Amino acid sequence: MERVDSRAGRPRHYPAKWVTPPLVTRRFATHPRGATERLSEMSADPSVPVPVPAPGSVDPVDVFELGAEHEQVVFCNDPATGLRAIVAIHSTALGPALGGTRFYPYASTADAVSDVLNLSRGMSYKAALAGLDLGGGKAVIIGDPMKDKNEARLRAYGRFVQSLNGRYFTACDVGTYSTDMDVVARECSFVTGRTVAHGGAGDSSVLTAYGVFQGMRASAEVVWGTASLAGRTVGVAGVGKVGHHLVKHLVEDGARVVVTDVHQPAVDAMVQEYGATAVADADAMVRTDIDVYAPCAMGGALTDEVVDVLSAKIVCGAANNQLAHPGIEKALADRGILYAPDYCVNSGGLIQVADELDGFNFDRAHQRAGRIYDTTKAVFELAHTDSVTPAEAADRIAERRMRDIGRLRGVWLPAR
Repeated sequence: MERVDSRAGRPRHYPAKWVTPPLVTRRFATHPRGATERLSEMSADPSVPVPVPAPGSVDPVDVFELGAEHEQVVFCNDPATGLRAIVAIHSTALGPALGGTRFYPYASTADAVSDVLNLSRGMSYKAALAGLDLGGGKAVIIGDPMKDKNEARLRAYGRFVQSLNGRYFTACDVGTYSTDMDVVARECSFVTGRTVAHGGAGDSSVLTAYGVFQGMRASAEVVWGTASLAGRTVGVAGVGKVGHHLVKHLVEDGARVVVTDVHQPAVDAMVQEYGATAVADADAMVRTDIDVYAPCAMGGALTDEVVDVLSAKIVCGAANNQLAHPGIEKALADRGILYAPDYCVNSGGLIQVADELDGFNFDRAHQRAGRIYDTTKAVFELAHTDSVTPAEAADRIAERRMRDIGRLRGVWLPAR
């Protein structure tokens, strides 16, 4: 007899297949703050094609080697709907894993695996540093959201998440929105970031941008002695979901804003609405005379070449995994550029969707996101005290909390 989920009133039967390939091809290796080479060719616009790697440029690697730090990596395959997805749970030491679902046309499974492993690891650190009793997880759906996203595929994905029985809660990310989470929730009880109409927090980019702004204020106080961006020029690379909210905060604070994005209508909107100055691309932006650089698109924005030409005194943005490889944080420090660790300042969105688990209250979530200012200052203070970079200091704080609190719980399991 088929078992029934009493909470959701639907059969606990999952016809889609679980497929775990023993080998994938690897182009990127993990390290404590991201990949040794990030997917820098990925754009904020999912309609922009991703170059396919040349034959012979990859080498086979065991999936267990790639995910050696992770508790669980699930490959989800449903040929009927075309679903190909990967769910990665990095750690549940502090609680169930929570992280968004990214819908993106990866050039290869290897790229998707690399991204989901790095992103899920970052979520563990982000939740720990934000003081949340949550672990780190992430999911990617391989495909072009402009062409491949539909109800059947999202619902098939929801059944896979449901089968994890609460070890992973999903939410929005690049290529997915609150309305998509409502569709996923028709098959799954473990969904956050839903629309307000369905009792959710709505667009999590609102508090993501607010948190980045608070981190930028803390950075400004360290560099210039005042927690204001008034009179400063801030370059925002990527003015999509998060970037356009950040521009609003900056303009209201009296800053001058320079913007760029691969999606020209987004740039045009910022110029018309906020009087922003547009530049051709991110390369042009980092060569512009700016005080603060805010990467708000995809990862890997901070390369050796960028650090060499960057005029900004502060780097503080919403993008995940901004450091292209280990050592970039040291190169920034050597040039006198203050780096606000990405997972520290961009945790507002996580705080917002996590609040749904207690019954969403925007004022409460907004207040919690405002504490990112204090958290960022604490990171800078530890960096100064321990004579390390802010990236290393943030890792130390997060790791200490995962160790000290996590040992009380061990591996988290849902209630029987």
